[in-house]
Amino acid sequence: MKRKLIYITMVLALMVCLSVPAMAAEVVQGRTITYDKDKQLLTIEEYDTTKTKEHPYGRGTGKQMTFNLAIALIGATPDPGNIVRIAYQEKGAEKIAVRVMNVTKQDLMKK
Repeated sequence: MKRKLIYITMVLALMVCLSVPAMAAEVVQGRTITYDKDKQLLTIEEYDTTKTKEHPYGRGTGKQMTFNLAIALIGATPDPGNIVRIAYQEKGAEKIAVRVMNVTKQDLMKK
């Protein structure tokens, strides 16, 4: 009986460990191009992950991405030109933002 309970516990723990990556969100950072509060859409130019003194947030890749903000937790309002970091999930071809952090305004608050 005790052995059976241990096996069941191990199987349940394994199932939880395997399901966690499926719930994880993707993260992207870039420059805000447009923010439409009414339509709940945010368009950014994606930045790469190479950081230098001249480009502390990375460099623009030229790739634009649009996010649905219907369920997103949004920090400081992203204005055009602000650098934002977005955690999102893809549902088909649509990118659903989960969290939006305005890195530009956060950095200004530190100073």
